Amino acid sequence: MALVRILVDGYSLLHQWPELAPGKPRHSAAARAELVHLLTRYQDAISTPITIFFDGSGAPPGVPAPESSDPVEVLFSKAGQTADDLIERATHRFQAYGEVLVVTDDRVERDTVTGFGGLTASCSGFISNVQGVLAEFANELKQYNRTENQRFKQNR
Repeated sequence: MALVRILVDGYSLLHQWPELAPGKPRHSAAARAELVHLLTRYQDAISTPITIFFDGSGAPPGVPAPESSDPVEVLFSKAGQTADDLIERATHRFQAYGEVLVVTDDRVERDTVTGFGGLTASCSGFISNVQGVLAEFANELKQYNRTENQRFKQNR
């Protein structure tokens, strides 16, 4: 079965990625924005939709309402629920369409997701994957630009 979506526990991933938004608190808007930016680049490279879940009592002021058609969706839990609740619900719902990968370091959450038939990844393993994919994508882009530059020079 094909991977249909990656579900990310946003704060779990931010806590394991201190190089992202260095010097900023892990729960800050700047850290969240940097994570969304980086995962958007990752999604561009792999073409698998990503949903990032954050614990909270709803989205902070100024955050636009999520659109389910976006390749990278950002959701905040509402009062009385957690990001884990949303991840579990999404995992269950997406199972009918294919495999779901959940990224979290919460072992209980990983066991629950596995029980639903979902795949899980640790934050450190996912970070390594993201960094590798983005480095490979940058190299491919650099090679493409060199080839196009040479072709342009030849056709002048």
